[in-house]
Amino acid sequence: MPGASGTPPRTPTLEMVAAAAGVSRATVSRVVNGSTSVTPEILQAVNDAIALLDYVPNRMARSLASRRTDVIALIVPESTSTVFADPFFAPVVRGVARTLGETDYTLNLLIASESRPEKTRRYLLGGNVDGALVVSHHAEDHSYVGLGSALPIVFGGRPVNPDVSDSYYVDVDNRASARTATEYLVSIGRRRIATIAGRQDMPAGLDRLEGWRSALTDAGLEPGPVAYGAFTQASGAEAAEQLLAHADAGTPPPFDGLFVANDQMAAGAVQALQARGIRIPLDVAVVGYDDDTFASSLTPPLTTIHQPSADLGAGMADVLVRLIAGESPPRRTIIPTRLVLRGSA
Repeated sequence: MPGASGTPPRTPTLEMVAAAAGVSRATVSRVVNGSTSVTPEILQAVNDAIALLDYVPNRMARSLASRRTDVIALIVPESTSTVFADPFFAPVVRGVARTLGETDYTLNLLIASESRPEKTRRYLLGGNVDGALVVSHHAEDHSYVGLGSALPIVFGGRPVNPDVSDSYYVDVDNRASARTATEYLVSIGRRRIATIAGRQDMPAGLDRLEGWRSALTDAGLEPGPVAYGAFTQASGAEAAEQLLAHADAGTPPPFDGLFVANDQMAAGAVQALQARGIRIPLDVAVVGYDDDTFASSLTPPLTTIHQPSADLGAGMADVLVRLIAGESPPRRTIIPTRLVLRGSA
């Protein structure tokens, strides 16, 4: 509130905190910058003074002194329309924010495909951030090659690009969980199990296809047929039409089970099958992957692999914070998934 003279109150300074705590300015500076060379009593006195005065450290001054920005970039190499339409990204961001909320770091979201790759690289290497998180990485994207030696960087998902294959990453076991989905279809008596695979320039698309194939091979069943989508609902519908391309109207579909590499494509596939008069799950049992809003909104609701996307984001942020702090977290962190049974299978 303004003082008696009508002038606004002064913004608290380092000197004011020092006077309130009865210590030197240098001591307050050490406390603010995380030094452990002060006694617990002085630390308490300084923190009490900071709380009393509502003092906020000057981030620019701290950055110049420590060469840190206290900023972490979350990079999504996708279009804006994809980021805000795909239910995968929101819980990832929520998980990152949840972990960083316990630290001094500020999160900076970069939707990298909306700008030139060299612009993103220049920004990351220009001293603007302390580290970076990359989610939804594509094999042909070389924007982050070599960055790991100049900047702490953690990927969400196993990088496909061999130039970044030794990087730090947090992921689920896509191959094993796709096996689980396919083995479940086998266990309920399905013997002609098709798949709609995701993009083959991304680890999730590659690994889920391999998990489906290996499960059928181990069960003594012939893998196939296969169609490919782009992890979107429309591409899932198109892929389902491809699987049915040689089926005559009114005849049983050429498969009785279908594993789809994500729930958005599964939603499109279910709608395309039902439009052909194919009954789910009586004629074709369907299992998806992600357990997002598409899974619960379908009729019937979708049996799917639950991927804990918020935990993925939180794990990425935790590894990056530890890297920046000079620790040695594991290069590979795998988060468990589980099969969720619903009406489609």
